[in-house]
Amino acid sequence: MNKFLKEFKDRGYFYQCTDEAQLSHLLDEKKIKAYIGFDCTAESLHVGSLLQIMCLRLLQRHGHQPIVLLGGGTTRIGDPSGKDKTRKILTDKEIKKNSQNIEKILKKFLNTKNQKIKPIFVNNYSWLKNLNYISFLRDVGKHFTINKMLTFDSVKKRLDREQSLSYMEFNYMILQAYDFLELNKKKDCVLQIGGSDQWGNIINGVDLIKRYSTKQVFGLTTPLITLASGAKMGKTETGAIWLDKKNLSPYDYWQFWRNTDDRDVIRFLKFFTDIENIEIEKVKNENINDLKILLANKATILLHGEKESKQASLAAKETFSNNSSGSNLPSIKLNKKNINILDLVVYSGMENSKSEARRLLKGNAIKIDNEIIQDEKFMIENKLFQNNYFKLSIGKKRHVKIILV
Repeated sequence: MNKFLKEFKDRGYFYQCTDEAQLSHLLDEKKIKAYIGFDCTAESLHVGSLLQIMCLRLLQRHGHQPIVLLGGGTTRIGDPSGKDKTRKILTDKEIKKNSQNIEKILKKFLNTKNQKIKPIFVNNYSWLKNLNYISFLRDVGKHFTINKMLTFDSVKKRLDREQSLSYMEFNYMILQAYDFLELNKKKDCVLQIGGSDQWGNIINGVDLIKRYSTKQVFGLTTPLITLASGAKMGKTETGAIWLDKKNLSPYDYWQFWRNTDDRDVIRFLKFFTDIENIEIEKVKNENINDLKILLANKATILLHGEKESKQASLAAKETFSNNSSGSNLPSIKLNKKNINILDLVVYSGMENSKSEARRLLKGNAIKIDNEIIQDEKFMIENKLFQNNYFKLSIGKKRHVKIILV
């Protein structure tokens, strides 16, 4: 088996392939271009997209060149895969801003200096915006049958639940198939990688290219990741685990990995770090907390760099020291006087509403410098600021440094 495919399988990335034997043979013969698409529905990706990003890294490590498709065009439609309802329609300005920010995030993970494997960034709006509707239906639409489209999970599940599916969304799979055709013609792309929920869309692309070319192309999917608890990867009780530090601090990102369920640690070391599988096998029976710290350090380095990872690790150690206010913790500047404790919790971004902050306060979960706050009328006064800051904590694992300015 080809080395790329072997590692792809050994790390647990593999779910389905259109023709594994032929793909393995091609990868042994030459270096290829492969693409993964990301719709621009938010300003940042979250860890639910991280497995796809790790696939891009793996392609590069094996000498292949990844193509990153930013869905500036398809975001205007909305992918129905895995969705119970139609996505919110974004403005052109919002989509442009999202695509630019997502590209910046992806570049943090990828080798952008080596010309042979440097990622190629494309935006499908560049070719979709100029499509003539009549010509597109005649030349491309004729290859898609309603009978087959109704069998794909992205459509079937919505209809089985008697949930509406707009004609606009129904067209999404045709546009994604057309993306693969365009990349095959213009970039010599021969492989599309996506989550298992994209299988139908990928198959459509492979079949469409067969109508126009004798070159064989391939589809490869990854499993949808769930936690050992059964919860969906990428979300926690406090919200999404964003990859942009504007939305989630490096410290909170580090803590997310540090708090991984014991049952997921070895699996996540394979999924979300570059540690060789043979090295993971050597350490898999070591102290579970040491392995969680290893996971947190390595995962945070990939996104935020070694300095931020080290600071997050030091900050975590400080939070377990009762005589420390946490000099390495993420910080919030406060220039308001006499702010209420509930307002402070919302202002700090640790909770989204005063009602949620009130619930936590009643559960004795809110602390200032390790002292429990029980009075919801408690006011933040200047005397609380030792050395111009104090530590605000929610529970045992969420902390922020409040700095008086």
